[in-house]
Amino acid sequence: MDTFARDLEWTKLQMPLTRRWCEALPKLEGVRLACSMHLDLKMVPAVEALLGKGAAVFLATCNPTTVRDEVVEHLRGRGAVAHAWKNMPADESASAIDRALAWEPTHLCEVGGELSLAIHARGLETRVKAGLEATGSGIARLRPLALRYPVFNWDDLPIKEGLHNRWLVGLSTWQSFCERTKLTLHGKRVLVVGYGLVGQGVADVARAFGGTVQVVEKDPARLLEARYAGWEAGTMMTPELLARTDVIVTATGVAGVLGAEEVKYLKTGCFLLNVGHLPDEIDVKALGARREIIPHVEETRPHGRPVYLFAGGSMANLTAGWGDSLNAFDVTLATMVAGLGFICTRGSEGKPGLHPLPRPVWAEVAAAAAGV
Repeated sequence: MDTFARDLEWTKLQMPLTRRWCEALPKLEGVRLACSMHLDLKMVPAVEALLGKGAAVFLATCNPTTVRDEVVEHLRGRGAVAHAWKNMPADESASAIDRALAWEPTHLCEVGGELSLAIHARGLETRVKAGLEATGSGIARLRPLALRYPVFNWDDLPIKEGLHNRWLVGLSTWQSFCERTKLTLHGKRVLVVGYGLVGQGVADVARAFGGTVQVVEKDPARLLEARYAGWEAGTMMTPELLARTDVIVTATGVAGVLGAEEVKYLKTGCFLLNVGHLPDEIDVKALGARREIIPHVEETRPHGRPVYLFAGGSMANLTAGWGDSLNAFDVTLATMVAGLGFICTRGSEGKPGLHPLPRPVWAEVAAAAAGV
């Protein structure tokens, strides 16, 4: 058995909830599902199940740095159409969106909202009946649109934001950082920029891994929450704070939150990480030329002294690591599969606009995961 087949067999073995909800999918003949999502090994069971139930599937990526080429080839072999490969350039990523829409999908599964954004920005004619969106950043991008079909938000579910966002992103980020750099956080000052649910998890695990942690958060309510949690927290990345910080993590969903002005004050040897969905929270152009030192660690010298960029400024836990543990992602993926079964049936009859994924769709997954 080759390495990919072995790893896939293990992945499926450790994801019993996903298997259960895949088996419960209805027949999907006539469904043309376009997906813009992370194409890593853990997504294979869901896509295989959709194909097995009769759906046609088009695969594009929401982030070229998280694509696993062997996954794409495997799913092509199972019948999916795909235009995605690891580190594909921006023009090819845009082409993938064009191709997905020209393929005339009836349903969308999105991580970041790119397909829906393109449909509405271009005023395209569409056969889309319903969509599913997985991220807060995607929901923020879709909210201003006069959507022409229902899009169901499953990011705000307790079993998504309360588990994956709050706990797993932070854990898998620091696991990836320690494994790739061969460093720990002991004796290091860590600055977490953004104290949403992802930032909260990043901060907690950084402390558990030995770091001395501070938080920057502009929203007054979240700032207060950080202080109530015991963090030293403020609203600004001051020159003094930057000059003494060893590791900076952005978790805001805001483009350019760490830009040229902040770069001027970075400590020699500082590491920069991003855990947000979009790879633009760190202005990597402001860092100047980059030179890979070891895999996923690049040296830059924006002020003549070394600064280290981790995972190219892309989502650290999935670009440099494997993301959520299989047992935790089992809950997430089973929820996504349940959501897809819903949008391809009753959800297609919903009113245009953004809607929370209905509780009955996901509550059974929660009950099964909790053993009740």
